[in-house]
Amino acid sequence: MPGHAPPIADEREGLTAFLRQQQDAFRVVGYGLTDEQAGLSPTPSTLSIGGLIKHATAVQAQWLATATAAPDRPAPDPRTSQERWAAYAAEFTFTAGESLPDLLARFDEVAAQVLAAVGRLDPSTPVPVPPAPWFPKDLDAWSIRWVWFHLIEELARHAGHADIIREAIDGGTLYELMAGYEGWPATDWLTPWTPKQADPA
Repeated sequence: MPGHAPPIADEREGLTAFLRQQQDAFRVVGYGLTDEQAGLSPTPSTLSIGGLIKHATAVQAQWLATATAAPDRPAPDPRTSQERWAAYAAEFTFTAGESLPDLLARFDEVAAQVLAAVGRLDPSTPVPVPPAPWFPKDLDAWSIRWVWFHLIEELARHAGHADIIREAIDGGTLYELMAGYEGWPATDWLTPWTPKQADPA
């Protein structure tokens, strides 16, 4: 994850570059964590790094399915509303038996599918507005272009949540983590993150 997205020549390159930048933030914020740490909720929020990675994976998969089905709607979800809400709540929870490497592998799979779709789908294709109470009632459709910009917004919001949680876990901040994750050399102003050694008993 470079410190900034690279230069862009057109819309597709821009969407791809900024989506990839926000996707990378989730890989970096989980760098060096144990499964136990990934499940911690060290702030007044109940959010954890593991839960946020799960949610970032799910929200990308949901909007990818919506964009891929356009201009039609995706196939109806056969689950009851209670089942759907339970699944949504579970997206934010890192449960016993889950592992951070497994979550990141699934995240990588879905993230790659999103970037491939950005390169493949016509961004002007209309996307029917989903039937949910928080979506506008006076609009029939967005565009696939809107979906990709919305995903950038969604990922950036939750990456910010993850930054705060990570710093509360072990003091790791984004640039230190990026330097450690990518093997940047140490400088006078930036030391790559490494695990803190426990104090001797």
